[in-house]
Amino acid sequence: MTTPITSPPAWVADAVFYQIFPDRFARSGRVDLGLRLDDWDEPPTITGYKGGDLWGVIDKLDYLAGLGINALWFNPIFQSASNHRYHTHDYFQVDPVLGGNEAFDALIEAAHARSIRVILDGVFNHASRGFFQFSDIAEHQEKSAFADWFRIREFPITPYDEDTPATYDAWWGLHALPVLNTDHEAVREFLWGVGTHWIERGADGWRLDVPNEISTDGFWDEFRSRVRAVNSDAYLVGEIWHEATGWVGADGPFDGVMNYPMTTATIAYGIGNRINEAAIVDNNDYFVTPGLNAGAFADRVDWLMDLYGPNERTAMLNLLDSHDTGRMMSMAGGDAELVILCLAVLFTMPGAPCIYYGTEVGLEGGPDPDCRRGFPWDSMDSHPELTTAVTELIALRHAEAGLRSPDFERIGPVPGPDFGRTYVYARGTGADRVVVAINHADEPDVVPMPANTLALDAVQLWGSASRDADGAVSFPPRSIGIWR
Repeated sequence: MTTPITSPPAWVADAVFYQIFPDRFARSGRVDLGLRLDDWDEPPTITGYKGGDLWGVIDKLDYLAGLGINALWFNPIFQSASNHRYHTHDYFQVDPVLGGNEAFDALIEAAHARSIRVILDGVFNHASRGFFQFSDIAEHQEKSAFADWFRIREFPITPYDEDTPATYDAWWGLHALPVLNTDHEAVREFLWGVGTHWIERGADGWRLDVPNEISTDGFWDEFRSRVRAVNSDAYLVGEIWHEATGWVGADGPFDGVMNYPMTTATIAYGIGNRINEAAIVDNNDYFVTPGLNAGAFADRVDWLMDLYGPNERTAMLNLLDSHDTGRMMSMAGGDAELVILCLAVLFTMPGAPCIYYGTEVGLEGGPDPDCRRGFPWDSMDSHPELTTAVTELIALRHAEAGLRSPDFERIGPVPGPDFGRTYVYARGTGADRVVVAINHADEPDVVPMPANTLALDAVQLWGSASRDADGAVSFPPRSIGIWR
């Protein structure tokens, strides 16, 4: 039976997240392990390391705070034999390549000193063939004391013989990723202990990898209960790519999920049929084509708003791109204006916005591994208009209480000849009410605002749209208007 949850942590509604892929964000020069590293600016490979580390993140915290970032989500940081670290070897050790546990403790202290929260990536569905308990099985086969820790169908197991199918359950059939047997009590206790250990050590929450693939009844309810017993403000967000009514609110264990349905709808509207299809990731739940006009996008947003209650709306993790997708600048074919349209939606919708490292400077990249390039610290000024837009939109979100509220009202598009171009919505109520309007088209638009939508003394907060004395708003091509 699912345990009813309390409200999500209040801080999440005010959070602006920044996702960091640790190997690719910043090198500090402090980790000297004699590593053979790939060149920072060369295209990333599936197996190569570039040598980013947590000390490097600490060095860049002032940069992130300057953008207005107040929460970080890290891709996995635990000891592993992969650059992405979704192949966990030791859940209680930060990878020495990242600086080890010492660097983690220093990161928490430095981030919290700047009022920046830190959430970690929890990979609890599967471990790796380098995980001690699995290595013991490979060594001793059915005589291993840990034989019940994994779902083994037949002995002997041959984890490094990839020419034949694995004889144990493995994520996507990959020999390197044996699936943990969470029906076994010792495994559950181990994983719940990992969850509480890092919260006790200072982490502010967990982003949980493929949680829908753990089917053991009550696993996530107990995980939540134990984590929140350590820190009642810990944020739990699940990687669910589709609608997730069973995972949040009274029916589920999480505060929010990665809001990919909003992601794909935003891209389908903001970039639309101008999208570079070579940059689209092949995922059954990732539908960024065909493009949406304003009416279709408004309908999609209405559907999402109706799925979740007010608490869940503000706790969704909203994003445009990630380590699992093509990058926004590449999907937009290098057109920063289209990226800015999508960013305007990201920062004005209910939920916690999340920027993937480098999006703010126009970092490009196609599907994995290309979306995991090194941050271009030596060429950050290639798209100043994009960096300015990100900084201003973050500041606007921090300044306007209406943009951080759960309140949402669809105002347009208004039926008429230009029904398909401009989308209009409001956030907040009373003195906090903010009106947002976006014309995604390559042509200008004029929108007669409905009565009482914009007061004559409404203050324009951002964007190039302009209103006349009769209340109509003129939109240049690809333009935005935000008013209080």
